[in-house]
Amino acid sequence: MLYAPLIIIVLFSFTESKVIGNWTGFSVQLYGNLFSGATSVKLIRALVNTLLIALISGMLSTLLGSVAAVGIFNLRNRTRKIIQSVSRIPILNADIITGVSLLLLFVSLGISRGFVTVVLAHVTFCTPYVVLSVMPRLHRMDPNLYEAALDLGATPSMALRKVILPEILPGIISGFILSVTLSIDDFVVTIFNIGNEGLETLSTYIYNDARKGGLTPELRALSTIIFIMVLTLLIIINRRAQKKQPARNLK
Repeated sequence: MLYAPLIIIVLFSFTESKVIGNWTGFSVQLYGNLFSGATSVKLIRALVNTLLIALISGMLSTLLGSVAAVGIFNLRNRTRKIIQSVSRIPILNADIITGVSLLLLFVSLGISRGFVTVVLAHVTFCTPYVVLSVMPRLHRMDPNLYEAALDLGATPSMALRKVILPEILPGIISGFILSVTLSIDDFVVTIFNIGNEGLETLSTYIYNDARKGGLTPELRALSTIIFIMVLTLLIIINRRAQKKQPARNLK
C-alpha cells in the first residue's frame, strides 16, 4: 500500500494521458517535454531552486548542527538535558507554527522574503535533525581518544579535526542527507516565507499548478526521475555499508 502510489506514478509517466488512470499507449513524450516547451522552463527552474535551497540549507544545517552537537555533548549533565530539550522544539513543533513564527520574525525585522528567508527557514528546522544524527555517534565514541590526542601533543582544534571528526563523520553525512531530504520535501514553512518575488520551489509549483485545475502531466515524469535517483542512492549506500561490515568484523 505504501509503494502503490509510487508505482502508479511511474507506470503512467510512460503515457501521454493528462489524467492518471487513462492509459493511451506507451510513450516517453512526457520525459521529452521536461526539456522543451514553456512548461518545462518553469518546472526546471522550480527544480533548480529547490535543489539550490536544499544544498545550501543542508550544508549550513550540517555545519551548525555538528558544532552544536559537540558543544552540547561536552556540557554538564543537567545543562545538556535542558539544551537538548530546547533543541528538539523545532522537531516537535507543528510546521505551520514554525512557518508563521518565522514569517512574523522576518516581517518585524524588515527582511524582504525570498531566497534568503527560505534558506534561513530551512536551516532553522533542519539543524535539530543534524544534532540528533550526530549525538549518538558522540555517545558511542571512546571519551579517552580526545584526551589521549591532547596528551600526545595535539592542540584542541587538531584533536577535533583528527580524532572527533572522523568518529562522527557517518552521523554528519546522515544529518546532511536528512537535511537535504527535509528541505526538498518541505511546503508549509516554504509557502509562508517565499514572498512575492516570483521565486518558486517544486512544492509551491505543484501547489499552484493543482489550484489551476490539475497537475501538469510532466510532473509524473519528474517524480519518477527523482524516485529512481533516491532509490539508486539508497542502494549504493546500503551496498557500501554491507561491504564495510565484514571488514569491521575482521578487525
